[in-house]
Amino acid sequence: MRTRDAKKRSRDFREVALGLTERQALKEARRCLQCKKPMCVEGCPVEINIPAFIAAIRNTDFPGALNVIRQYNMLPAVCGRVCPQENQCQSRCILGKKKAPIAIGALERFAADYEARKGLSERPVKIRPNGHKVAVIGSGPAGLTAAADLAKMGYDITIFEALHEAGGVLLYGIPEFRLPKKIIKREIEYVKSLGVKILLNWVVGKTQTIEELFREGFRAVFIGVGAGSPRYMSIPGENLNNVYFASEFLTRVNLMKAEQFPRYDTPVKKARKVAVIGGGNVAMDSARTALRLGAEKVFIVYRRSGDEMPSRQEEVEHAKKEGIIFKFLTNPKEIIGDERGYVKAIRCDRMVLCEPDTSGRRRPECSGEEFILDVDQVIMAIGQTSNPILVRSIEGLKLWGAGYIEVDENGASNIPGIFAGGDISTGAATVISAMGAGKRAARAIHDFIAKPK
Repeated sequence: MRTRDAKKRSRDFREVALGLTERQALKEARRCLQCKKPMCVEGCPVEINIPAFIAAIRNTDFPGALNVIRQYNMLPAVCGRVCPQENQCQSRCILGKKKAPIAIGALERFAADYEARKGLSERPVKIRPNGHKVAVIGSGPAGLTAAADLAKMGYDITIFEALHEAGGVLLYGIPEFRLPKKIIKREIEYVKSLGVKILLNWVVGKTQTIEELFREGFRAVFIGVGAGSPRYMSIPGENLNNVYFASEFLTRVNLMKAEQFPRYDTPVKKARKVAVIGGGNVAMDSARTALRLGAEKVFIVYRRSGDEMPSRQEEVEHAKKEGIIFKFLTNPKEIIGDERGYVKAIRCDRMVLCEPDTSGRRRPECSGEEFILDVDQVIMAIGQTSNPILVRSIEGLKLWGAGYIEVDENGASNIPGIFAGGDISTGAATVISAMGAGKRAARAIHDFIAKPK
């Protein structure tokens, strides 16, 4: 896929990837073998009929391709940009055994972007209401997917969103240069066109309890609030000035326009040398955002090697081309402050890799050697945990780990009528896995309400 020049894009927030041209999309679609038993579909968490939408593209029926996708996925322009297709549908592509697999994600993005570029606006067929109300808590990928699927079944859906804009992690957690806000808002408008209502600034557990929602006539509740609380390393210096947690840092920039301070009054301290701790997609997003805010040097500090990094390879390559510096086999042990309480350096251990641990990756251990890395800002991107406000307000709800909701394979909790999916039930995962959870829960909610007890 075409991308903007690395030197130019590293100093602005415009989208990096430019998508396929019509000619490129046709050429790629015509590579598809149209397998009788398409393994790619098995690799898609939202079960898109991939051969059918690719066939529509190769026949130049671009709106038809999007119609096929939207039978399964209400967020195609989002998934075409941030879904890790290389580990899912594309990894199952038969062509990939001997050649490059079909660029399924790029073709999905092309179909969605074609509609937007041409000013087309498909309106869904009106569904006859079935008379039942379902509440969806959280407007991230899991919530939006569950809401859309249930609305298509005739349910009266209300989404309750704690923040002042809808979109959840899509909006506050993924930078503009990777997922433009206009794309998210367009997808949300499509979900609303199905009849879904969205209430903003509504903190379920505080503004209103789930018990009150049931009393108001909601037959079931789907919880898709994500996992937005920061995870700590518990090392000295974490409370120094100019130490950010990635969730706060990205929310300030993505949702509250901190990059435009003082035009908008949510500042982020500008820094010359930034260390981002972690090796996942959130770490990549934080590092590349810090660079665009004006940092001279940005380091990714990761305790394993590049082979073990959980982030998408595409994002790593983009980061390297933009000038992000990778410090592998490096683990912070202390953040050092100056006399005013501001970050001035981090003390790090050099690591060595040993036998694999339970994650399947080689376990890092200290080599006994340490060094000082001079930085004036640290961003912690080592993961997130569940937000306790909602889960603690539900009496008797069964939890696991760091406050995640325990659910079965269909998203049902131990309390009848309460379902959950996405990061609040699995821990931090991908957008597409959250969407898959939303789809499964929507079917389970329909069975719960529609089938005789």
